Amino acid sequence: MTVFHFFNCAILTFGPHAVYYSATPLSEYDTLGTSVKAALVYLGTALVKLVCLATFLNVSENDSFDLYQELLKALIGLIDVAGLYFALTQLTYRNISQNHKFQAVGLGWAFADSVLHRLAPLWIGARGLEFTWDYILQGLEANANLVLSISLAALGSLMWLRKNKPKALIPIIYTCALIVATMPSITSYLRRGMGWHFPKVVGFELFTSLAMAFISWQLFSACQRPSV
Repeated sequence: MTVFHFFNCAILTFGPHAVYYSATPLSEYDTLGTSVKAALVYLGTALVKLVCLATFLNVSENDSFDLYQELLKALIGLIDVAGLYFALTQLTYRNISQNHKFQAVGLGWAFADSVLHRLAPLWIGARGLEFTWDYILQGLEANANLVLSISLAALGSLMWLRKNKPKALIPIIYTCALIVATMPSITSYLRRGMGWHFPKVVGFELFTSLAMAFISWQLFSACQRPSV
């Protein structure tokens, strides 16, 4: 039963990444190498963030919300945006379209995040003798993160790669990118500042990820229309 529970949670956590790759044109254009490169960039970015967090953040003895610490953590979290910028603009890829590039980069980014933050807890906890919903919720949270990562990559693609975008959409693109980039700090405030329980936070993440995906898709479609 414990092994069955572990495999169910593992499929829920990592399965959507494989499904997204195989069910979209990414597999037809062989963009796996692009996703792997993006995953390696994420690991490098995570290492830089870890060093910054260990250097500048104080270790709190309680789990209360500290506004200064959370603002500093949000600022450090913007290193992800720099890493995503590097993955989208500086790495050399085979000849793929902008549409496929941001999806492959976002997919690799989200998969690396799931492996780094969820694989070890899943392996240790989901094989326990006592059933818990925490790892199922963790899998749902990974799905929300997948959608948010692809949305952020799409917004980054519009910011840094799309030159002829309508000027009226530029503030909306940057605002949406800022919201997605600071989502970890937002959920931290909901947990510690407002006392939300984990299921409610995951529900918020799922709703927000779908909303941001829809907005990002609308913005990307609007920027692809020929200007008149």
